[in-house]
Amino acid sequence: MRMRKRTGWMVLMSLLCMATAAFAEEAAPVDAATFMANNIWMMVATFLVFVMHLGFATLEAGLTRAKNTVNILFKNTMIPAIGVLTFALLGFNLMYPGEAFAGRWFGFSGFGISLPEGGVTSAYNAGYTYWTDFLFQAMFAATAATIVSGAVAERIKLHSFLLFSVIYVALAYPIVGMWHWGGGWLAARNFHDFAGSTMVHSVGGWAALAGVLLLGPRIGKYVNGKPKPIMGHSMPLAVIGVFLLWLGWFGFNGGSVLSGDPGPVSYVLVTTTLAAAAGIMGAMGTSWIIQKKPDLSMVLNGCLAGLVGITAGADVVGIGASIFIGAVAGVLVVLAVLGFDRARMDDPVGALSVHLVNGIWGTLAVGLFSAEHSFMVQLTGVLAAGVFCFVFAFALFLGIKHILGLRVSEEEELKGLDIGEHGMEAYGGFQIFTTQ
Repeated sequence: MRMRKRTGWMVLMSLLCMATAAFAEEAAPVDAATFMANNIWMMVATFLVFVMHLGFATLEAGLTRAKNTVNILFKNTMIPAIGVLTFALLGFNLMYPGEAFAGRWFGFSGFGISLPEGGVTSAYNAGYTYWTDFLFQAMFAATAATIVSGAVAERIKLHSFLLFSVIYVALAYPIVGMWHWGGGWLAARNFHDFAGSTMVHSVGGWAALAGVLLLGPRIGKYVNGKPKPIMGHSMPLAVIGVFLLWLGWFGFNGGSVLSGDPGPVSYVLVTTTLAAAAGIMGAMGTSWIIQKKPDLSMVLNGCLAGLVGITAGADVVGIGASIFIGAVAGVLVVLAVLGFDRARMDDPVGALSVHLVNGIWGTLAVGLFSAEHSFMVQLTGVLAAGVFCFVFAFALFLGIKHILGLRVSEEEELKGLDIGEHGMEAYGGFQIFTTQ
């Protein structure tokens, strides 16, 4: 029985190779086997990035109150759909408008996606097909809006958030992405952001900052001017979410090699993992010193901070540098969470501290630890993305606030968005105890 299975697998692989060879017969830059291996790895990486959305959903649900769980899960179900559809409609061609727009600030090659000549062979791309390219990049597009979801949780109107996500993901994310990944003006200046510390995480982080400022804190978060902890309802869910995200990051960073080449892929996976581990240790030590007890939520965010921090330079920094970047990210995330709290900026899941603060740190760290890249160019990219994204998001949130309203009523916030927005409960049949 085992021999028959082995034989069947070998036959299947032979057929795949023959089919790939037939497609790649005309002027293929790589051999058929390499082309197939690249495609397989890139699709596996795509699946891993897709799993990250489940990680975001469980992390956000765990760090917020039970009465808002359905709302959190609903938003995180809608965001991948919004990201994929808007990216297919115009985002893909905004981010990758073609060589005619090289070195520019803006470019657009038309609505929709269609198969170009050689799109299923290595004539289109030496690494993978047109469809593989689209799907992998579409998974990234949805991630930026997911970051915003956690920061504005427990008090934003559902329809207002969804409208914001559609417009922001369709326009702001791909325009900034074009500046670097689409061959725009930042690429011409040798700016480096390997997998998106700025292009994804800071893009989401700046929008989250705008939302937090316009929404204001949750009811009961600040009493007599001092922050009051509002505990999440399920730390097990939060832990599951972080480990799903760590797993997904192997595709997020590993797939950004844009090939199945075992050398650079394995190296990126190592620097990514070391930074995550160092982020955990940095956050644990900082939390224990400042808060006198080790805070699990801080340690979980330390892991994510290390991952965000290494994402810009995972391919160009050394092993020691990756550990240092992760450790600093772990320290920064704790200090940032406490700092935003003191500034009365209510972020239920720490999205600003993880994605914005450490997206900036990771991008600047490339200029510090890679001899091939300038710190000033890295800083220019950070500032340009920050100004554009914050102004765009703030104006968009402000417009939505005046037209549709942004925040739910006080009564709805106290009862929970699950009942107010959805008419259902996440934990039906269980008595949920809450002090608010």
